[in-house]
Formats: sequence, C-alpha cells, structure tokens
Amino acid sequence: MRQSRSIEIWVGLFVALGLAALTMLALKVSNITTYIDNRGYQISAAFENIGGLTVRAPVRIAGVRIGRVSGIRYDSDTFQAIVTMRIDAQYDNLPQDTSASILTDGLLGENYIGLEPGGAEESLKDGDRIEITQSALVLEKLIGQFLFSRSQGKGSDN
Repeated sequence: MRQSRSIEIWVGLFVALGLAALTMLALKVSNITTYIDNRGYQISAAFENIGGLTVRAPVRIAGVRIGRVSGIRYDSDTFQAIVTMRIDAQYDNLPQDTSASILTDGLLGENYIGLEPGGAEESLKDGDRIEITQSALVLEKLIGQFLFSRSQGKGSDN
C-alpha cells in the first residue's frame, strides 16, 4: 500500500511539471510574457502595405529586438497603415533619420520591423514619426508581376 502511494505521488509530480513546462512554452511562443511594458517610448511609421505584420511583432536593429509593435491602424486620409511601435527605454538614441522596413524572419517566418539608423545628431522622441519606410514585399504580387511580364514578352515576340 505504501509503495503504490509513493508511485502516485511521483506520477502526480511528473504530470504537474509537464503541465508547467507546457504552460511556459505556450507563453513563450505567444509572446504574452512581454505583452505589457509601459517603459520606453512610442514612435510611428506609415506603410503602403504591412503584409502579415501583427501587434506584438518585434522591432529589431541588427537582429536585436529593441521593442514591439503596439498598434496598427488605417489612415483613411493618406490610405496607409500607421504602425505604432514601443521602443525599450534603453534604446533612446535612435537618430531622427532612421528608416523602417517590414521584413520576414526566414522563408515562412513572422514579419517584423527592421530599423536602420541614420546619421542625424538628434534622436527620436516619444510621439515622433519615422519618415523613411519600405513596405512589405508581398509574394503573390511579385509572382503576378512576373507572370504578367512573361505573358507580355511572349506576345510581343510573335
């Protein structure tokens, strides 16, 4: 009787540790662990096309995450997507002529914003807007343009 009780306790501990590990994995994959961080400052950028960019997507410089996308909205006056980013407080020296591009992490990876610092002496401050942007490359659009140019080229040869 005592031995079966001991086995039940060990199995219970093993199951509890397994559930805790799965919970930590789910939190890490979904980025919920870094969802709310009010420290730092917000900047924004306007893009023609954001592709699959989502809220909480990383903002990176040289591959290092320096912030996250905190909001995405549509501006009906300029017909562009306005992306708001929260940059961590320790990265408060981004030049005002920094450029922003929407990039993909690998072939099937998530979209993120890549920042390229400029050479201006003044830094971006809370509420500033990045003026130099490059929208996401949409694979379907590129394939369509390629097929259209191929069909135009074949028609002109005949």
